[in-house]
Amino acid sequence: MKSKAIAIRQDQGQLRRLFTVGFAILTLAVAFALAQVSAAHAQQRPATFADLAEMVSPSVVNITTSTVIAGRTGPRDLLPEGSPFEDFFNDLDRGPDGGAQRSSALGSGFVISADGYIVTNNHVIEDADEILIEFFPGGGEGVPAQLIGTDPNTDIAVLKVDLENLPFVQFGDSNAVGARVGDWVMAMGNPLGQGFSVSAGIVSARNRSLQGTYDDYIQTDAAINRGNSGGPLFNMDGEVVGVNTAILSPNGGSIGIGFAMSSAVVQNVVDQLIEFGETRRGWLGVRIQDVTPDMIDAIDGLDMARGALVTDVPAGPAEDAGMLAGDVIVNFDSVAIEDTRELVRIVGNSPVGKEVPVTVLRGGELEELTVVLGRRETSEAVAFPASQEPEIAPEDAEILGLMLSPVTPELTDQFGLNVAEGLVITAINPASEAASKGLLEGDVITEAGQQPVAAISDLESRIQEAKDGGRKSLLMLVRRGGDPRFVALPLDE
Repeated sequence: MKSKAIAIRQDQGQLRRLFTVGFAILTLAVAFALAQVSAAHAQQRPATFADLAEMVSPSVVNITTSTVIAGRTGPRDLLPEGSPFEDFFNDLDRGPDGGAQRSSALGSGFVISADGYIVTNNHVIEDADEILIEFFPGGGEGVPAQLIGTDPNTDIAVLKVDLENLPFVQFGDSNAVGARVGDWVMAMGNPLGQGFSVSAGIVSARNRSLQGTYDDYIQTDAAINRGNSGGPLFNMDGEVVGVNTAILSPNGGSIGIGFAMSSAVVQNVVDQLIEFGETRRGWLGVRIQDVTPDMIDAIDGLDMARGALVTDVPAGPAEDAGMLAGDVIVNFDSVAIEDTRELVRIVGNSPVGKEVPVTVLRGGELEELTVVLGRRETSEAVAFPASQEPEIAPEDAEILGLMLSPVTPELTDQFGLNVAEGLVITAINPASEAASKGLLEGDVITEAGQQPVAAISDLESRIQEAKDGGRKSLLMLVRRGGDPRFVALPLDE
């Protein structure tokens, strides 16, 4: 019995030794694999930016602009001639001769063709009377530049110098490898008027929006300061993936939050400015708003807050294609649409006259439409046709926390309405959900459940239909002045 116990202990000891050896081998294998991964990542990190900077520097330029500022009336002009107080006033707004003076500004840019086309920011050359280009490495006289075209919407401008065989750089794909979050990028320009300068960092974020309709900014921690505006943001292949445009800073200097307009936007704008001297953006011809989470239950077939909800369809491409108010645009030109900002950017980057497949959600079903795009610059101010005034007997009612009345001449005069039919909000319960959604007296409900309403009975029918269908909210189209928007109100009030 004793010998059997000894044998068992010996077997256990062998197992422990085998386990210890196996664990050690596994640990070494894991360590080796991690070392290989670390080595791979280390190889991806550039040891130096010197070769890249040397390659692209000849294409980067400094830009100096000057503007004549008219002299303004100063305190001295208010004094009678010969006054003893004249000498105490120094009118800094005027030149030595008491008239206009010249103001100068600095910026950056980059050459995109051998025959002298240069890209910069619109705000760098805006209102300039004279534009001079200084080429790398600097120190020479500035070369006069001609303004080809500008686009304030994206803050892009194109210049031209009368030179040949210039070194130039090309645009890269800002949506591809090399401009992902975490990828290395290099900025070049003329920060604070110090001359040609290089800074490096990574892409911190993508698809940033500041204030513009077509914003698609790359955020980077590469140092960008005043004077860098209009300069290029390079990927590691020496391609321009962005145009340095703005910084977020409490003190005017770089704190590692800079923004470059993506090449996906810039390249299309530049091509149009060179060809036409102006932009020619695609125009769909609809008014839209984002789909919010509280609308999901109120829209048949919608499983999540996505797409662009059509609020109005004036005469134009969308109307010709059969699009209707209440449609949710979920796909445009084979691209899934997440929100209105994405749709506006894609449509604007599409060529005028292009036939585009558009998928809309309507009544719980997907509808396929084909739209021939118009031109935004000449069509977006299309007026909405006035409707004939309907003859509807006045009828008031309180529904969903709203006091409602059909449109009448008296209410039209009182609230300055520009619609001929619908239900006017004449009072609101301040404790209602309608009040929390921002509805106001004078707003007009023109649709409910994606169907027109002109009388109280119409709205009551839509509410009953929604309840019968098991819905908890009702989608309403509300007009305020010329601006329509959809609002989803709960049906339990």
